[in-house]
Amino acid sequence: MENKNMIIILAAAIAVIAIAAAMFVPGMLNEETKNVTTTPFEMDFMEGAFVGNVTLKDGKEKFMHSYYDKEHKITYNISTVDNSTALMRIYEIQGVTNPEERTFNGNDWNIFFTQAMPGNDTKADDNNTMNIVICQSQGEKQGYLVYIIIDGKSDLNSTGGTFSESYTDYVQPLLESITLKESKNVPKINEEFGLTEEQFAEQMELVDQYRAGNTSALDGAQ
Repeated sequence: MENKNMIIILAAAIAVIAIAAAMFVPGMLNEETKNVTTTPFEMDFMEGAFVGNVTLKDGKEKFMHSYYDKEHKITYNISTVDNSTALMRIYEIQGVTNPEERTFNGNDWNIFFTQAMPGNDTKADDNNTMNIVICQSQGEKQGYLVYIIIDGKSDLNSTGGTFSESYTDYVQPLLESITLKESKNVPKINEEFGLTEEQFAEQMELVDQYRAGNTSALDGAQ
């Protein structure tokens, strides 16, 4: 009798495993994934697809485009410079640190999470605080930046981190879709700051001193 019960239990366990396995057959795990709306985009230096209905907000600049998801109140700013790593070193002294490191579609990304208040409003108000995800990838000849700005009034759960709805359902699928392309006449980071290469190198030396613990390095810096 005991052996018979064991056989029944084993058969039931096998049946459960078979059902679970069937759920992982492509297309059966989540029917909703078939119906997700995406919006493709293409620039000289990048192409991919946003999740949702996203429209071009500003495409006047060749190396910087802005897109907007009206339904979920998400702004996507996408740009390229020759040295995006230097820019992130500057951001670090402003508190943007400890990136998540991920590889999608053959591209290595540093993913930073931060927050900001819109405009000059410095009042601490959770309803106005924007959650921002900065995705940065540095290639051999140029760097790539994707800023995802989630409005405080968005209907998405955008708490900073890779566990939030905004990241899992919007940011990660975007990064998975992206193909990076080398382009000509890429903007130079020093010119974006209105500095010569020598002046920018001097400023970065001060930034690196500050990052190393010399907090007085930037005192009086121009």
